[in-house]
Amino acid sequence: MNPADLGLPVDVPSTALFTDQYELTMLQAALRATTADRRSVFEVFTRRLPDGRRYGVVAGTGRVLDAVENFRFDAGVLDFLREQNIVDEATLQWLATYRFSGDIWGYPEGEVYFPGSPIMRVEGSFAECVLLETVILSILNHDSAIAAAASRMSSAAGGRRLIEMGARRTHELAAVASARAAYVGGFNSTSDLAAGFRYAIPTVGTSAHAFTLLHDSERDAFQAQVDSLGRGTTLLVDTYDVAEAVRTAVDIAGPELGAVRIDSGDLLLVAHRVRQQLDELGAVNTKIVVTSDLDEYAIASLAAAPVDAYGVGTQLVTGSGHPTCSMVYKLVARAHSADPKAPLEPVAKKSLGGKMSIGGRKWAARRLDAQGVAEAEVIGVGEVPSELLDQQLLVELVKGGDIVAREPLDAARERHIAARAGLPMSAIQLSKGEPVLPTEYL
Repeated sequence: MNPADLGLPVDVPSTALFTDQYELTMLQAALRATTADRRSVFEVFTRRLPDGRRYGVVAGTGRVLDAVENFRFDAGVLDFLREQNIVDEATLQWLATYRFSGDIWGYPEGEVYFPGSPIMRVEGSFAECVLLETVILSILNHDSAIAAAASRMSSAAGGRRLIEMGARRTHELAAVASARAAYVGGFNSTSDLAAGFRYAIPTVGTSAHAFTLLHDSERDAFQAQVDSLGRGTTLLVDTYDVAEAVRTAVDIAGPELGAVRIDSGDLLLVAHRVRQQLDELGAVNTKIVVTSDLDEYAIASLAAAPVDAYGVGTQLVTGSGHPTCSMVYKLVARAHSADPKAPLEPVAKKSLGGKMSIGGRKWAARRLDAQGVAEAEVIGVGEVPSELLDQQLLVELVKGGDIVAREPLDAARERHIAARAGLPMSAIQLSKGEPVLPTEYL
């Protein structure tokens, strides 16, 4: 079974109320003013990357497509809006038949982005596009933040395996989305079974300290786990004395012991001691997994340690200090009338405080140097220069209301690996710096 074929919404019957009230009050006013049907273009972008970050990662695109498909105002939702007097009856009647019928273009999931990148472009009538603002932003802001943190951790891990294990540190639905985004950003597996079921992400997990404490001795606990899960299991060795636990673990499981997990202490020192002890006991193929509130900096500090895998929780699901990407959804062009042939006119917000936007329906391309390494994010309105035609970034996601770009999650994961590899080498530095690519406007 492919879980993506389940067609599940985000664990609710409809995504229509994943929105702010002013989306509906704007709709009501536009319907009364007869401007609701004007052809419009909205774009998602961020004015800046989180402080010190060198690139962003697009994640959540697949979830956006699910949310758009399930954006329906059923009887229960309409009754709520009526009872709360949110909008008038004419607007409720309009909402009752709502189906997004426009087009959506965007950076494909897993791609990297920079300040100003038109990460997603939503086109259709003002009425049908404005309703999607909040749900699109909530998904992209969250998932892209997690994926960016995951990407940095993946770079720091240097090819060692990464386990997402943050479900107990965030909201239960956010945990599933976080596991998905982490997988896009380079993690290998998750402890969260809902994420495994929904998105076919590999799941892992064996035991916690409670299992050891349950038994009369550590030996009894290890024996019970090996009897149940086999010699290839991972035994948690820091409940009492690490050295004694390692001796007991190998005595019970033998050299076929799959792995030991260390969850506390000076991980660098303990990992070296455990590796030496395992080798002396003949368990040369037994792996070492470390956990304990890791982030990308802690992972990098363990580069010289004999560690085979990292388990990351809190810092991952909170974006490693940056839990949102500050993406916005702005109207950048609209027609002067509801006539389908009316030309689009650029519009833009002009304000103080760095919150200006640039009008016009945009394209984006990534210019490469002679060695094929990215050197600039180029954004423009109108014709795309011929030399950039093959480097365009936006792809069609929804056409006439129909989803046209669903893909396996592994495709997004592989795309991210390739996109990150195409950046200058300084992109993976963990020290604070400016975006690794400049944004150029044509």
